[in-house]
Amino acid sequence: MKHLTLALILAAAPVFAQGVPGQHFVENWDLDGDGAVSVAEATERRGDVFLSFDQDDDGFLDAEEYKVFDQARANDMENEGGGHGQGNMKNAAEGMELAMNDVDGDGKVSRDEFLGQAKVWIAEMDLDEDGVITTQDFAMRRKMMGGGHGKGN
Repeated sequence: MKHLTLALILAAAPVFAQGVPGQHFVENWDLDGDGAVSVAEATERRGDVFLSFDQDDDGFLDAEEYKVFDQARANDMENEGGGHGQGNMKNAAEGMELAMNDVDGDGKVSRDEFLGQAKVWIAEMDLDEDGVITTQDFAMRRKMMGGGHGKGN
């Protein structure tokens, strides 16, 4: 990894931390420490992640670079004891995938595409629609799914 430690980059994978759904995600994406991840914070962190995996510095994550990125996220989830699961855990994981970020469908993801998808990514996880992601958004999904209610089910 070029610019960040592996632990920081791999924070892209949402997992359970200390038994609190979404805690690992919030701890690693909440740049100002207020317990909430804003679109601005997600955009900034996604920029760091992009730079770390754009190994040839061409401004794109191609299919080969994305394989490395996918494997790194999978390894992090495995090490943290998490899985893709359902609800917001799944939304957070899918929001980093090639298919979600390749807006123009050319098989690679530009930096602008990757950063531009931060708003969409946060909106997918923001169940209480307050503009930020907190552990509450992960807990809400969990409760909603158990009760058979919830968007995206």
